[in-house]
Amino acid sequence: MRAPVVIVGTGLAGYNLAKEFRKLDSDTPLLLISADDGRSYSKPMLSTGFGKNKDADGLTMAEPGAMAEQLNAEIRTHTRITGIDPGHKRIWIGEEAVPYRDLVLAWGAETIRVPVAGEALDAIYPINDLEDYARFRAAATGKRRVLLLGAGLIGCEYANDLSVAGYQVELVAPCEQVMPALLHPAAAAAVQAGLESLGARFHLGPTLASLNRLDDGSLDAHLSDGTRIACDLVLSAVGLRPRIELAAAAGLAVNRGVMVDRYLRTSHENIHALGDCAEVDGLNLLYVMPLMTCARALAQTLAGNPTAVSYGPMPVTVKTPVCPLVVSPPPRGMEGEWTVEGSGADLKVLCRDAEGRLLGYALTGTAVQEKLALNKELPPLLA
Repeated sequence: MRAPVVIVGTGLAGYNLAKEFRKLDSDTPLLLISADDGRSYSKPMLSTGFGKNKDADGLTMAEPGAMAEQLNAEIRTHTRITGIDPGHKRIWIGEEAVPYRDLVLAWGAETIRVPVAGEALDAIYPINDLEDYARFRAAATGKRRVLLLGAGLIGCEYANDLSVAGYQVELVAPCEQVMPALLHPAAAAAVQAGLESLGARFHLGPTLASLNRLDDGSLDAHLSDGTRIACDLVLSAVGLRPRIELAAAAGLAVNRGVMVDRYLRTSHENIHALGDCAEVDGLNLLYVMPLMTCARALAQTLAGNPTAVSYGPMPVTVKTPVCPLVVSPPPRGMEGEWTVEGSGADLKVLCRDAEGRLLGYALTGTAVQEKLALNKELPPLLA
């Protein structure tokens, strides 16, 4: 029996790679391994589910059985690999050795957990997949006050979504502005003002120090600056960390993510990586557009047509409808001067180099309509 192409992970990276590969090769055995229930869904939609009143089933696009049939593949759900043996081209699932022709790591990133004192830590819910979303949604039933940890991209998306759904949201984050790693302060202020108009309250600077349960079942949150917040549950959106432990244990080169070249090859032959876990030529981009680009290129490579990845402009659309936002940070190593045009919620924030070339932008409100024209001016992220 021929050894299969093995894809570890059934998120957007794993399933989209499998779909692209099957367009080119319908015969090679294909095995997908999932730590969760293997349902196909779009992870970015998790932060829109409350506003759209969709439960986990409502966000599901296909069950694993249907995906197995569509892909002519075997899909193992609720299964975790325990080791990688590059020398013998096999992975371990407990005591079972599974051979591979090619191995693709698409196992994503894990939620960062911050240390918090107190006895109500079970009321802190991270959301990183559909099963997490189902747990949080069940816990939020009948509740109204949500303490949200994190004011980055995902935190702001959840703040918008939960506020629209009628929840009272308070955000806590140890930073001076929302999305500090992504946004110019002017754009950040516009987004924050939009969320505040929905009723969201911000506590920027302190962290959550302790969380305890009161006699009535509600929660008492103590912040590091002495502020106390009464809430019913806590949503943690403090960020993601690429999963690298198993790769490192197998001797694969890792840094922030599993290190791969432009062909998405790791430091070991016949092992590739893509998606949130991969650091592609030094870039670890946790967004959909680069993931899809990688899936198409890697499918070609696995089908016998080695194809290098190149990233053109990769603008990020942030799902904060109260203040629409599209952002394209300058490529690494490029610095320029920022200018701000517009007022209120409608800002065009541009970064240009000394010669006037556009390096990046942040567009808010009605200014997002200019993204297509500006994208034509942007340099590629990975030429």
